[in-house]
Amino acid sequence: MGSMEEASTAPENGSAAATTGGGGGTACNGAGAASNGGGLERRLRSSTASASWAAHLPLEVGTRVMCWWRDQKLHPVKVIERRKLSSYSSPADYEYYVHYTEFNRRLDEWVKLEQLDLDTVETDVDEKVEDKATILKMTRHQKRKIDETHVEQGHEELDAASLREHEEFTKVKNIAKIELGRYEIDTWYFSPFPPEYNDCPKLFFCEFCLNFMKRKEQLQRHMKCDLKHPPGDEIYRSGTLSMFEVDGKKNKVYGQNLCYLAKLFLDHKTLYYDVDLFLFYVLCECDDRGCHMVGYFSKEKHSEESYNLACILTLPPYQRKGYGKFLIAFSYELSKKESKVGTPERPLSDLGLLSYRGYWTRVLLEILKKHKSNISIKELSDMTAIKADDILSTLQSLDLIQYRKGQHVICADPKVLDRHLKAAGRGGLDVDVSKLIWTPYKEQG
Repeated sequence: MGSMEEASTAPENGSAAATTGGGGGTACNGAGAASNGGGLERRLRSSTASASWAAHLPLEVGTRVMCWWRDQKLHPVKVIERRKLSSYSSPADYEYYVHYTEFNRRLDEWVKLEQLDLDTVETDVDEKVEDKATILKMTRHQKRKIDETHVEQGHEELDAASLREHEEFTKVKNIAKIELGRYEIDTWYFSPFPPEYNDCPKLFFCEFCLNFMKRKEQLQRHMKCDLKHPPGDEIYRSGTLSMFEVDGKKNKVYGQNLCYLAKLFLDHKTLYYDVDLFLFYVLCECDDRGCHMVGYFSKEKHSEESYNLACILTLPPYQRKGYGKFLIAFSYELSKKESKVGTPERPLSDLGLLSYRGYWTRVLLEILKKHKSNISIKELSDMTAIKADDILSTLQSLDLIQYRKGQHVICADPKVLDRHLKAAGRGGLDVDVSKLIWTPYKEQG
């Protein structure tokens, strides 16, 4: 299962996908297209090249072309799919599902023909899956500064055939938007909802039981739902924040609905229909109307690989508020209660890797700054419940460790630590361990 979490991302990386009922603007599709070139007819008249392309419409799947995006600029795209408009009367009456080759797949969208610059059309496209090294080279040049070797960690364990199969099956988002509580949220990825829900422009979720419906009227009738919080046990309450532990075996429908919802925002998450083997930890903001989910993480009840987290997600409206870091920290507090070291399940997504590396960095640097005497990786692992391999890789990325006489030695110069701490930025919300009431899972009977 891939994992993903909030991170500081530039707008072009699509990190903020939600709008509130208070009038916030939703991510627009091809904003500025008309102002950057007028209508289709005017474009075709103004360019001989475009006029010649009009005779070859509709554009073929695989075509590469420049497209007006929400930043009022042209960006290269690849046509993934096409469909006729309801008002179809000519080959120009198509819309196209495009992938912005500079950006993550979460920004793929349907665009109208007038948003495409037909002067830039390229055909004779090699339809084979692009070489992974080429993809990585391209993503390193995006504005978002990521100092990791692999941006798309979700592809790390997929061979070319598996990658091709995955991207073919999930190439077009089947659900464009969802309504959850007071938020309308643009989705990021395909999710394998039952066939009868495919191609619904919008799904309506009950924010408490996570049942989903096709129409607003159905949701309004459902509002008699007795639940005002996730099913399961409340294991943490601090101020307005609550954490609920939901057993997938006892609450199977809720667990499956949560997986459907999460897949809309996680590209390489494996969707498990058998949720019996998992525990779900659902973080909520609470008020007099109930407990409203902001994110969650899941973990296997029994992990032979010492995984303390399988999937993690902060819903888009709640990102950049420290909740993702809180969820990561919470997973390690549970590991401490179990007297175990833990590590997240691999492969990590791009945002997941960034978030974990940031968490490990802050936790380790704060300990090293306080410790005047030498401290070993084993001691750091015992103190933090972070797996030794993760500690080693983090310290190596910071150039804080050397290999001398057959062993790793931590080099913690105070000035260097201060510089790294400043670069690491602020931490997330703190977990008040005194408010955690929890005992490790044990199979009953």
